[in-house]
Amino acid sequence: MENVLEIINLKKEYTDFTLEITFSMKKGFIMGFIGPNGAGKTTTIKMIMNLLRRDGGIIHVFGLNNLEHDVAIKEKIGFVYDENHYYEDLTPLEIKTIIAPFYSTWDNNAFLSYLKRFDLPPSKKIQQFSKGMKAKFSLAVALSHNAELIILDEPTSGLDPVFRRELLDIFAELIQDETRSILFSTHITSDLDRTADYITFINNGKLVFSMEKDAIFTTYGMIKGSTDLLDTEIRKKFIGLRQTPYGFEGLMADVEQTRRLFDGRALVEKASLEDIMLYTVKGEV
Repeated sequence: MENVLEIINLKKEYTDFTLEITFSMKKGFIMGFIGPNGAGKTTTIKMIMNLLRRDGGIIHVFGLNNLEHDVAIKEKIGFVYDENHYYEDLTPLEIKTIIAPFYSTWDNNAFLSYLKRFDLPPSKKIQQFSKGMKAKFSLAVALSHNAELIILDEPTSGLDPVFRRELLDIFAELIQDETRSILFSTHITSDLDRTADYITFINNGKLVFSMEKDAIFTTYGMIKGSTDLLDTEIRKKFIGLRQTPYGFEGLMADVEQTRRLFDGRALVEKASLEDIMLYTVKGEV
């Protein structure tokens, strides 16, 4: 299966932080990109787009080296950001006249069609749009130049549930013909429970895992029980553990082994993406 994105030993060093990761993304799917604030998600995205200089590693997009084929790659990438990056005093039609010449594949009929579908007034200034409308406008621009890889950087942050649900449905619809792929960076893990096919999780600049979402849910488990069950060796098997006066709950990475270990003496439940991220980041609490 063809990879739309390959990141190999990518490295960026700061005074108090180092990002160093490797992962790949298959064409025609949605990959959730998760991690706590400061994990390196936005830094990674900026290096994919050559907006930030790397200290090492290779990035291939559509099979092309992103340093050597910068313009060709950017023609086929679309962005939806958390914040608006368009001129607030202009209307969608005015912004279109500025953006369209940069793309050889710009489709004006598609642009007008998406404005209508997303209920975006073509002659209304961007500053009068709600946050959700601005996100949909960014998506309309991306789709109007036939972007094959859409990068979403916290697009649903701060949106009300109705707008979030609408955007998630649009994202899921976009990949149905398997010609588009979506890299979805977010801290709202419930959005990925609904839409993502793969999850890449980074923490403190390092890769925790990059795997199919369904495989994650069959691998990781939440364990709850009495603290009497905990000893030094068992504690070591937890990725993260929280104790209270009433018992414990924690995250383990091998559900079947966990069931055998506790042999019915503890409750073993499916772990959510939020559980996995929280207990991996926090460790023992």
